Amino acid sequence: MPDCYDHDHQVVWNAFSGELWRRTKQAVERYLAALCRRRGIPRVEVVTDSGRVRRVPPIRVSHGKVAEMQRRGAVHFHVLLRLDGVDPGDRHALVPPPAGITVDDLVAAVHAAAGQITFATPPHPDRPQGWSIAWGEQVDVRRIGTGDGDVTDARVAAYLAKYATKATEVTGHCSTRLTPDTVDAYADPEGDHLARLIDACWRLGRPTRHRTSDTAAQAESRQGGLDTTPHAYAGLRRWAHMLGYGGHFLTKARRYSVTFGLLRDTRATYRRADDSSVTVGTLAFVGSGWLTDGDALLANSAAAQHRERSRVGREELAHELWSGVAA
Repeated sequence: MPDCYDHDHQVVWNAFSGELWRRTKQAVERYLAALCRRRGIPRVEVVTDSGRVRRVPPIRVSHGKVAEMQRRGAVHFHVLLRLDGVDPGDRHALVPPPAGITVDDLVAAVHAAAGQITFATPPHPDRPQGWSIAWGEQVDVRRIGTGDGDVTDARVAAYLAKYATKATEVTGHCSTRLTPDTVDAYADPEGDHLARLIDACWRLGRPTRHRTSDTAAQAESRQGGLDTTPHAYAGLRRWAHMLGYGGHFLTKARRYSVTFGLLRDTRATYRRADDSSVTVGTLAFVGSGWLTDGDALLANSAAAQHRERSRVGREELAHELWSGVAA
């Protein structure tokens, strides 16, 4: 039942899911670094761009990540992780991890991090203790490779591209960024699942600074604008059309070998070659009339000016014709 679902927590999770991933990757790297110490694998000395010598862990984890919106409106991540070593002579070189560290260790690090990382969001007037952000039970870790064990850039791009083709349309919601003039067409605290999620974004993202005047209090209502003094939840209104998720659909580590250009090309190839479905186009009704009073005013003013120019033109033409006949 919709009344039993915690819509507030879901949109907050969407908003903070990027921070959850950042902490999780750091935990994976810490796990592997500690494993190297226990197994006697020494740190590596590298020279930075400034010429300083640093001792760094002998392993490096690079990633490519795609955010996929599920039908229920929750963000779902598909992540490719690559475990590299560190070359002391060229810290930008791609080298295998040191002997003694295997893919099994990377799998164990991911499971450990996903099961341990959790944090509370900042206080909110509606929930002073904040919300708990953590991974659910559906953490699926698999090895990706070819028959000969060679994982090429094209294969990696193909894997990510099939998830990058999905967007928020799968939830049934499709709109541009919402404004105080358009939010009521989509948000409803008593509506369906999506309408309640959008309402939660707009309500939790409202301005939170103290106001005293009636005019200011009215501005804080559901029709109020974006907060001019951003707070931890202000982005919920900005990204209400994305159900609170404001991150990029695709991110990658700087050293990850797959480029965005290759991913775009592979995505286009995948969509053309996908035999499961053929999408010719998608049309969706988004509304009728002008979105704001300002748009209507501009349109009506332009139409009035056009009518006036046409009238003056007809009068000038008639005058010229009359003058020619009279002559």
